[in-house]
Amino acid sequence: QVQLAESGGGLVQAGGSLRLSCAMSGRTYNIYTMSWFRQAPGKEREFVAAATRPGDTYYEDAVEGRFTISRDDATNRVFLQMNNLQPGDTAVYYCAADGWINGVRDAHRYDYWGQGTQVTVSS
Repeated sequence: QVQLAESGGGLVQAGGSLRLSCAMSGRTYNIYTMSWFRQAPGKEREFVAAATRPGDTYYEDAVEGRFTISRDDATNRVFLQMNNLQPGDTAVYYCAADGWINGVRDAHRYDYWGQGTQVTVSS
């Protein structure tokens, strides 16, 4: 089993920045893909960004250029630096992890999830 714990959410004004962190514990040696998803009220969970162990990164179009995903395999953490936040970014942000998967943007392919951290952006 793998446990994930997010931190770093909060309330920020439009144009501001936040850095989310996700700490991974347990049987982490098989983890290849670490990702961030988000879910706004009344909406489905959507892909935000992913980072695979070789260093490849993937982003949802709406956050490309504003968000940066990074991972530190030495400490089993993945980060999401979010800049120029907008009210449309308001959501609960979830960390997800799994081995190699075909389709990093598909939430159904991930076995391991954190509890989520709230990000609220005021206008």
